[in-house]
Amino acid sequence: MATSSPSTVPHHVAIVMDGNGRWATKRFLPRVAGHQQGVGALSRCVKACMSRGIAVLTVFAFSSENWNRPAEEVSGLMELLALSLAREVPSLKANGVQLHFVGERQQLSDKVRAGLEQAEAATADNHRLVLNVCFNYGGRWDIAQAARKLAASGQEITEMALDRALALAHVPDPDLLIRTGGELRISNFLLWQAAYSELHFSDKLWPDFDEAALDEAIAVYASRERRFGKTSGQLVTGTQPSTEKAA
Repeated sequence: MATSSPSTVPHHVAIVMDGNGRWATKRFLPRVAGHQQGVGALSRCVKACMSRGIAVLTVFAFSSENWNRPAEEVSGLMELLALSLAREVPSLKANGVQLHFVGERQQLSDKVRAGLEQAEAATADNHRLVLNVCFNYGGRWDIAQAARKLAASGQEITEMALDRALALAHVPDPDLLIRTGGELRISNFLLWQAAYSELHFSDKLWPDFDEAALDEAIAVYASRERRFGKTSGQLVTGTQPSTEKAA
């Protein structure tokens, strides 16, 4: 498949991977089976992003609110995370993917925390694609933890300081935010970082999200005019602001 033109490709894509449970329910399978299929969809998406020149992919894997789901499903998700790390990390490392797990780790077991740290260390020197997996993450948590960090250090809480203290300060803000599963909300995902992201909602359940669906989202992104508060006329004579983090 031909790759997209660099001028039309978002630098950073964020995805709310929604619909695993519904995918399984439609097939009279346990919900965890949908999450297992979702891991496969993520693996395909990572490869598709690399082939299209996307530099950063951030995915919402487990939200702060997901602890309220049935205990059996939560336990299955934790087990699936551990198994996926063992299976996928060698391939991600070989293909140049740098892994970051973003979210509150205090609630996670020692085994899971150790697995996350080992995966990050194993891929730290890679630079082909940055993959941020938001696990036990919430946008409100992120803003609150950044504010606490600044307050504890005695720093003034300004927009720039807060931006640098957020959990995704190591990457630019997302250009394109995709949500699968037909829902039309961002559900506490990247509340600060998505302020100027282009939003795209797909009816596909996450396990069914494929290269064609990604290309559709990229095409929609490329068709939009990103003004960042300016007028169309200003964009003709000037340049759009950079979404890079301040040095």
